[in-house]
Amino acid sequence: MPVRVVIGEDDVLFREGIARILEGAGLDVVAQTSNADDFLRRARAHHPDVAVVDVQMPQRREDDGLQAALELRESHPDVGVLVLSQFFEEAYALDLIGEHAEGVGYLLKERVGDVSVFIDAVCRVADGGTALDPEIVSRMLGRRRRSGPLDELSPRERDVLREMAEGKSNLGIAEALVVSEAAVEKHVRSILRKLEIGPTVTEHRRVLAVLRYMREARR
Repeated sequence: MPVRVVIGEDDVLFREGIARILEGAGLDVVAQTSNADDFLRRARAHHPDVAVVDVQMPQRREDDGLQAALELRESHPDVGVLVLSQFFEEAYALDLIGEHAEGVGYLLKERVGDVSVFIDAVCRVADGGTALDPEIVSRMLGRRRRSGPLDELSPRERDVLREMAEGKSNLGIAEALVVSEAAVEKHVRSILRKLEIGPTVTEHRRVLAVLRYMREARR
């Protein structure tokens, strides 16, 4: 069964472009709308695998789309949510992620033009993964921070954690950094150890590491 998608986007041409890209990749767009309230209603009614929504939508044309996404995550945590934004706003990303990075994504709208990256992000979020825009992750990583657990990581481990924050698998990280999967696995184990993230049955340790990374990078 194809991935089912609901789209919330005020710009008609952009919304139709998103729909064509998704349908061209074999995904099933079950509903489209230009209003944040209607987006929330349709998402709840159709219960898609993933909902793609712009941060800024009517009624107020402020962060209505983001607020609708937050409400959807609260009421339907099994529905993936991918938020698109015209510009980087750190608070939006952290509000969206909250305490759980599973099934959530935050991309700059320009990333839609890179079809393979966009489709990968949509499918990853639909499968319960995380998809954060590389530019957003890079900006947060580059900010000066107060001392904290991340300071114990080596430069290569920070590279691996950055790729983890984008939602990549070990294979994806290995390809991006041009190293072996075995090397990535070694770095991931070291990262979890240094961040003192032990085995747990209720939380995915990689997700916990990403959340730790996002919060530390915000300081």
